[in-house]
Amino acid sequence: MGRYKINIARRKYTMSKKRNIPECPVEMTLQLIGDKWKVLIIRDLLTGTKRFSELMRSVTGITQKVLTSNLRSMEADGLVNRKVYPQVPPKVEYSLTETGLSLKPILDSMVQWGTEYRDKMHRSETSFL
Repeated sequence: MGRYKINIARRKYTMSKKRNIPECPVEMTLQLIGDKWKVLIIRDLLTGTKRFSELMRSVTGITQKVLTSNLRSMEADGLVNRKVYPQVPPKVEYSLTETGLSLKPILDSMVQWGTEYRDKMHRSETSFL
Protein backbone atom coordinates (compact mmCIF):
# COMPACT_ATOMS: atom_id res chain seq x y z
CA MET A 1 0.00 0.00 0.00
CA GLY A 2 2.87 2.40 0.78
CA ARG A 3 4.26 1.87 -2.69
CA TYR A 4 0.90 2.82 -4.25
CA LYS A 5 0.90 6.15 -2.38
CA ILE A 6 4.40 6.93 -3.61
CA ASN A 7 3.36 6.22 -7.21
CA ILE A 8 0.32 8.48 -6.85
CA ALA A 9 2.50 11.25 -5.42
CA ARG A 10 4.97 10.89 -8.28
CA ARG A 11 2.17 11.01 -10.82
CA LYS A 12 0.85 14.25 -9.30
CA TYR A 13 4.39 15.63 -9.23
CA THR A 14 4.84 14.86 -12.92
CA MET A 15 1.45 16.30 -13.84
CA SER A 16 2.25 19.60 -12.12
CA LYS A 17 5.28 20.01 -14.39
CA LYS A 18 3.07 19.65 -17.50
CA ARG A 19 0.56 22.37 -16.57
CA ASN A 20 -0.14 25.19 -18.99
CA ILE A 21 1.77 28.41 -18.51
CA PRO A 22 -0.68 31.34 -18.33
CA GLU A 23 -0.21 34.31 -20.65
CA CYS A 24 -1.04 36.78 -17.86
CA PRO A 25 2.00 37.46 -15.60
CA VAL A 26 -0.21 38.02 -12.55
CA GLU A 27 -1.95 34.69 -13.13
CA MET A 28 1.46 33.01 -13.54
CA THR A 29 2.68 34.45 -10.24
CA LEU A 30 -0.49 33.39 -8.46
CA GLN A 31 -0.17 29.90 -9.92
CA LEU A 32 3.31 29.62 -8.42
CA ILE A 33 2.84 31.31 -5.03
CA GLY A 34 -0.87 32.08 -4.69
CA ASP A 35 -1.38 29.40 -2.06
CA LYS A 36 -1.25 30.79 1.48
CA TRP A 37 1.23 28.13 2.58
CA LYS A 38 3.71 28.78 -0.24
CA VAL A 39 3.99 32.46 0.62
CA LEU A 40 4.61 31.60 4.28
CA ILE A 41 7.22 28.97 3.34
CA ILE A 42 8.99 31.52 1.13
CA ARG A 43 8.80 34.09 3.95
CA ASP A 44 10.58 31.70 6.28
CA LEU A 45 13.15 30.54 3.73
CA LEU A 46 14.06 34.16 2.94
CA THR A 47 15.86 34.20 6.31
CA GLY A 48 18.03 31.24 5.27
CA THR A 49 18.24 27.48 4.88
CA LYS A 50 15.84 25.47 7.02
CA ARG A 51 15.25 21.83 7.89
CA PHE A 52 11.79 20.32 7.51
CA SER A 53 11.19 20.37 11.27
CA GLU A 54 12.09 24.07 11.44
CA LEU A 55 9.55 24.85 8.72
CA MET A 56 6.92 22.77 10.54
CA ARG A 57 7.45 24.94 13.63
CA SER A 58 7.62 28.30 11.86
CA VAL A 59 4.66 27.86 9.49
CA THR A 60 1.90 27.81 12.08
CA GLY A 61 -1.02 25.51 11.34
CA ILE A 62 0.48 23.60 8.40
CA THR A 63 0.33 19.81 8.43
CA GLN A 64 3.27 17.58 7.58
CA LYS A 65 1.48 16.32 4.47
CA VAL A 66 0.69 19.83 3.20
CA LEU A 67 4.24 21.07 3.87
CA THR A 68 5.71 18.08 2.02
CA SER A 69 3.37 18.62 -0.94
CA ASN A 70 4.13 22.34 -1.14
CA LEU A 71 7.89 21.84 -0.88
CA ARG A 72 7.79 19.24 -3.68
CA SER A 73 5.72 21.55 -5.87
CA MET A 74 8.01 24.51 -5.17
CA GLU A 75 11.06 22.37 -5.94
CA ALA A 76 9.48 21.27 -9.26
CA ASP A 77 8.75 24.93 -10.08
CA GLY A 78 12.37 25.92 -9.44
CA LEU A 79 11.69 28.01 -6.33
CA VAL A 80 13.22 25.73 -3.68
CA ASN A 81 16.40 23.66 -3.45
CA ARG A 82 16.29 20.39 -1.52
CA LYS A 83 19.64 19.12 -0.25
CA VAL A 84 19.86 15.61 1.19
CA TYR A 85 22.87 14.72 3.30
CA PRO A 86 24.01 11.07 3.22
CA GLN A 87 23.85 10.35 6.94
CA VAL A 88 21.77 8.50 9.52
CA PRO A 89 19.34 9.80 10.54
CA PRO A 90 18.66 11.50 7.20
CA LYS A 91 19.24 15.24 7.09
CA VAL A 92 17.38 17.32 4.49
CA GLU A 93 17.65 21.09 4.13
CA TYR A 94 15.57 23.48 2.07
CA SER A 95 16.63 26.83 0.66
CA LEU A 96 15.41 29.24 -1.99
CA THR A 97 16.86 29.14 -5.49
CA GLU A 98 17.80 32.38 -7.24
CA THR A 99 14.29 32.38 -8.69
CA GLY A 100 12.83 31.90 -5.22
CA LEU A 101 15.00 34.70 -3.83
CA SER A 102 13.78 36.99 -6.63
CA LEU A 103 10.35 36.92 -4.93
CA LYS A 104 11.70 38.97 -2.00
CA PRO A 105 10.51 42.35 -3.38
CA ILE A 106 6.99 40.91 -3.72
CA LEU A 107 6.97 39.75 -0.10
CA ASP A 108 8.51 43.06 1.01
CA SER A 109 5.64 44.87 -0.73
CA MET A 110 3.15 42.55 0.99
CA VAL A 111 4.72 43.39 4.37
CA GLN A 112 4.50 47.12 3.66
CA TRP A 113 0.92 46.95 2.42
CA GLY A 114 -0.18 44.64 5.25
CA THR A 115 1.39 46.91 7.86
CA GLU A 116 -0.27 50.01 6.41
CA TYR A 117 -3.64 48.26 6.16
CA ARG A 118 -3.42 46.89 9.71
CA ASP A 119 -2.50 50.34 11.05
CA LYS A 120 -5.38 51.92 9.11
CA MET A 121 -7.81 49.37 10.56
CA HIS A 122 -6.50 50.02 14.10
CA ARG A 123 -6.95 53.77 13.62
CA SER A 124 -10.49 53.34 12.34
CA GLU A 125 -11.37 51.05 15.29
CA THR A 126 -10.09 53.57 17.84
CA SER A 127 -11.90 56.46 16.15
CA PHE A 128 -15.22 54.82 17.06
CA LEU A 129 -14.37 54.61 20.78
